[in-house]
Amino acid sequence: MAQPTVESATTRPARPASGALGLVLSGTAVAALVAGGLTALSGARPASALGLPDPGTLTTIWLPAVRAVADIALAVTVGAILLAAFLVPPQRSGYLDVAGYRGVRTASWAAGAWAAAAILMVPLTVADTLGRPVADVLDTGLLIDLVPRLPVATAWSSCALIALVVLAAARTVLSWGWSVGLLGLSLLGPVPVAVTGHSASGGAHDLATDSLLLHSLAAALWVGGLVAVVVLASSRGADRATALATAVPRFSRLALACWFVLALTGLVNALTRVPLGEVFSSGYGLLVLAKAAALALLGVLGALHRRSTVAAASAGEPRALLRLGGVEVLLMLATMGLAVALGRTAPPDTGTGPPSRTEVLLGYDLAGPPTLARLAFDWRFDLLFGSAAVVLAVAYLLGVRRLRRRGDAWATGRTLAWLGGCLALLLATSSGIGRYSPAMFSVHMGEHMILGMLVPILLVLGAPVTLALRALPTAGRGGPPGPREWLLAGVHSPVARWMTHPLVTLPLFVGSYYALYFSGLFPAALPEHWAHQLMSLHFILAGLLFFWPLVGIDPSPRRLPPAARLGIVFISVPFHAFFGVALMGANAAVGEQWYRGLALPWVPDPLVDQRLGGGLAWASGELPLLLVIVALLVQWSRQDERSARRDDRRAETDGDADLTAYNAMLRRLADGAPLVAESDRGSGHTNESSTAAGRAPSPRRESD
Repeated sequence: MAQPTVESATTRPARPASGALGLVLSGTAVAALVAGGLTALSGARPASALGLPDPGTLTTIWLPAVRAVADIALAVTVGAILLAAFLVPPQRSGYLDVAGYRGVRTASWAAGAWAAAAILMVPLTVADTLGRPVADVLDTGLLIDLVPRLPVATAWSSCALIALVVLAAARTVLSWGWSVGLLGLSLLGPVPVAVTGHSASGGAHDLATDSLLLHSLAAALWVGGLVAVVVLASSRGADRATALATAVPRFSRLALACWFVLALTGLVNALTRVPLGEVFSSGYGLLVLAKAAALALLGVLGALHRRSTVAAASAGEPRALLRLGGVEVLLMLATMGLAVALGRTAPPDTGTGPPSRTEVLLGYDLAGPPTLARLAFDWRFDLLFGSAAVVLAVAYLLGVRRLRRRGDAWATGRTLAWLGGCLALLLATSSGIGRYSPAMFSVHMGEHMILGMLVPILLVLGAPVTLALRALPTAGRGGPPGPREWLLAGVHSPVARWMTHPLVTLPLFVGSYYALYFSGLFPAALPEHWAHQLMSLHFILAGLLFFWPLVGIDPSPRRLPPAARLGIVFISVPFHAFFGVALMGANAAVGEQWYRGLALPWVPDPLVDQRLGGGLAWASGELPLLLVIVALLVQWSRQDERSARRDDRRAETDGDADLTAYNAMLRRLADGAPLVAESDRGSGHTNESSTAAGRAPSPRRESD
């Protein structure tokens, strides 16, 4: 393998330019002051609101300040790795170029600060939760005993662990492919904290948790990406102009998408926490207005960037980008401090009284038993999977429109299959099925069957990879790789080839049923909304990996022969059927404590509901498999037709030479003539008949 040619990789460690480093440090200090200062001015005391002792001013102020530092360090880490993975091109050999290498090394420094701040958050969170000064909990044995019992402290411990792994990996990554994996790992950083805290409890906590998760990811990409671009613009070197010409336009498009996500999720999260009438009369509402104003101002600055600085920076003149980008970075970091202070402030009382048991556990109430009308029309939009269904459908239709505008055909059946998969995903997660799924095992099993079998089959029959490869523009000779090249690299990567191996996909698809429901995983996941979302994601991904090599039209990293595809399908059938039978014959209900805690009057016995769910799994699981068999038969028939057409075209081109040679061989066999000509004996050459006999051409023979 070619060795990396990045000169700075072997000479000196890459650090951010001094001007950009000073800007980031100044913005971090401002964010910490804003977070701690606003918390002190608002008099927010979450522990006191819960009836616990006050942990003291030091803990109350230092906790939001350190939280702001952790959030900013996380964003800088994500942005620096984003720069290396997708904003600047790598070398032709696959190794990172100078700008990309500087990005991952900058990420290593930022990940160190992120890990340190996350570690400090553990004792601060414990002290804040217990209502004791932080000095009283700085005992290793006490922290080891208390941290696993406190969800927020456990989340910060997980965050610190992720930061340390990113730090270690960023010091060793040199290739483009590993930088993409490192970016995916770093994006897990905001997840543990986002799915805990006040957004994960109380009424509407499902919407609040999903919106906060999307909000945190969009903020990390936007803030971190801008910091990375500003650092790149302030660096010195011959590679700066070339890197900026690619990085700035790409980040501009990403920033616009992140701004829309931030605005939408911020609105949703605010509406779940503060009534409209309390916006101007409560401290929480005023902080929401201040954050909205800052976001609007950032949107204006982004528009100015796209009008005045993007073209100049792409042409190698980054001065305007540095001036306006510096102001935007400071405002962004101050806004992050404001967001931390908002998270420390208790929302106002809605005046609706205490929530019901069902609302506390699920985040919403249920109107009654799940009739067909309620399952079809009692909707509660899922921010994660509902939004994904809409975005995937729109993106697919845009790709089809691009093909047809340039005169290319695209099969209507593929479009219908893809839209059907998106519709099934939307119905399973956002209709009454998704609403009743956490409360009833039978409805959950119906959602499981839709997400794990029907949705993946329809999506792979839509051939999205083929559509993307035809619709996306090519990079061109000498141009930086773009989305089309990234997609090809992913399809042909060793990871994709390994993940689509039948010995991996079959146990993952079938075995995960048994591992989830016949162990303690499912009962432990029931009380947590994020765990329910993770289960849904697992069902979809496991189904896609299983059905892609079997019935997928797209190019697959592992092409299986037709007999192997059919065999894998038939192997999975008895395992799936036995799973449904095992649920129906169980003597104890899975997750019985959770379902009895809900105390739904129309579910008096969870075991009876489980037997209904097992019957659904046994009966409905065969229908998608039948669809797979039909799809395989159709694909094989079309493959035979294409093969016959290729043979006919070849025959028209060479005068059917293969058939002539084959028939000549049959005549000589019938006449008893030797297959090897006299002139060819001893020379190792065979005549045209023996050559044709080894080819086994089209079965059309004179004897037929």
